[in-house]
Amino acid sequence: MFFELEQKTTDRNQLVDISDLVQETVSKSKVESGFVVVFVPHSTAGVTINENADPDVSFDLLSALSKLVPKDSKFRHAEGNSDAHLKSSLIGSSVMVLIEQNRLVLGTWQGIFFAEFDGPRTRQVLVSVFSKK
Repeated sequence: MFFELEQKTTDRNQLVDISDLVQETVSKSKVESGFVVVFVPHSTAGVTINENADPDVSFDLLSALSKLVPKDSKFRHAEGNSDAHLKSSLIGSSVMVLIEQNRLVLGTWQGIFFAEFDGPRTRQVLVSVFSKK
């Protein structure tokens, strides 16, 4: 079973901390010990885990991805969002996080980020919670 969350973005390239949304889903599941999978079913968006204490980390990550994969490169894909497809592949479409005592097990400075590369849009984030039992 999975939960479907909605995530709205406001920029073409954006990282949104969704840690609290995922934790709310884990809390509702009442799973004490296990893991959660967060999956983004879009080919121009993704999900990643990184530092959420300093917003400059998100800025730097988006900046580096834009330098690695510039929007104005000569791509064959005609929709004008080839850079978004490549960035999504680099970031990935899912993460798995352990659960202990009905809480996400993340490092002190870690958060789960929805990564938008072709926004602004309204997207889906699928969250599936699994019990250790």
